[in-house]
Amino acid sequence: MDVLTQLLVLTLTFTQGLCQYEGYDYDTDYEPDPESPYQPPIHFHPGVDYNVPRVPYSTECARECYCPPSSIITMYCDNRKLKTIPRIPSRIQQLYLQHNEIEAVDIKSFVNATSLTEINLSYNKLKSNKIDAGVFATSPHLHQIILNNNDLEEIPSPISSSVERIFLGSNKINKIREQDLQGLVNVTMLDLCNNRIDNIKGKVLSRLTKLMQLNICNNKLYSMPASLPTSLMYLSLENNSISKIPDDYFAKLPNLTAIRISHNNIDEVPLYMFNLPKLMELNLGHNKLKRIFYVPRSLEHLYLHDNEFESINITLMCPVMDQTHRLTYLRLDQNRLKGPISTFAFLCFPHIQSIYYGEQKHTAGEGQMHLIPPYPPPEHSRYGDDDDDDFPQYHREEHGPIAEEDEDEDENDIRGYY
Repeated sequence: MDVLTQLLVLTLTFTQGLCQYEGYDYDTDYEPDPESPYQPPIHFHPGVDYNVPRVPYSTECARECYCPPSSIITMYCDNRKLKTIPRIPSRIQQLYLQHNEIEAVDIKSFVNATSLTEINLSYNKLKSNKIDAGVFATSPHLHQIILNNNDLEEIPSPISSSVERIFLGSNKINKIREQDLQGLVNVTMLDLCNNRIDNIKGKVLSRLTKLMQLNICNNKLYSMPASLPTSLMYLSLENNSISKIPDDYFAKLPNLTAIRISHNNIDEVPLYMFNLPKLMELNLGHNKLKRIFYVPRSLEHLYLHDNEFESINITLMCPVMDQTHRLTYLRLDQNRLKGPISTFAFLCFPHIQSIYYGEQKHTAGEGQMHLIPPYPPPEHSRYGDDDDDDFPQYHREEHGPIAEEDEDEDENDIRGYY
């Protein structure tokens, strides 16, 4: 057999050896692969932005207003000389209608506005007799309603029980009716400043069981408002005509942190009137006080400027010396003080940083009162020159304080208070 024949035989033999495994099933020991469902081809449409998530709300917006694409729940209708309220889409949660010429609030505009959480109708011409009854009770999620700087003579009612903050300042409201605040169990802040309220009797305010801040400044009150809720923390009664505070008025208000009753006609307060465990700021400036009172350990800022004090009895303010008194600032300018503050004050109030003595009042025929050198000296004063009266933040008035000491000042005993 020649070489060529031998090679041919070997080739045929090798091929047959491979072909004997042709029908071998390598997957016999495993489950078959599940059939994949049919996937239709994906078609992309030109002009469609596939990166923008699908919004489940309608993009409808009142044509008089502006609804920014970045905030689909907000509708801006402010400063547009509107005289009526446009219809509000159901998706809107924040509605801004301030600085317009709106007089009436029609309930038809709020038929679909069931998602509202905030309404701002300030700086309009709203009149009480042109607000449909219950218009502010249609939204079960309403948290804030701003109606300041209008012509309202009454508090609109009813208001949704979900409301937490109500702003009614700078109107013409002259009284609070029994039904005005009914059902407002979630209100934490009520602003009635710059109105014409002369009296608040009964338990109309006590129903606000979660109220923390009450502003009734710049009204015509001649007595303290009755039955304040125990939850109250900040009380603003500046610029009224209040002449007397009942002896036990604050006894049921243990959570008070700031009291502002400046610019009234108060001439006397009981010795322990302000002995409250959490009180940090007390402003009694611009009154007619002549006798000092006990200062609670928690108090940090005390304003007694523009009163009728002729002396300051530190023993009455602080009958027991300890390190727990937190008083840091005391303002006494524009009184009738004839001598400096006793150095005993620094022992009673170890954290004192500034006592503003300033210039004192003088009667006809008397010379100008001596200006006591300030403590601390101006270059070391921690405070600036701003007078920040925004409530409930602390004052940051011009501090200058204290006075040189009169070692011979005679401190009266507490028993001689009255």
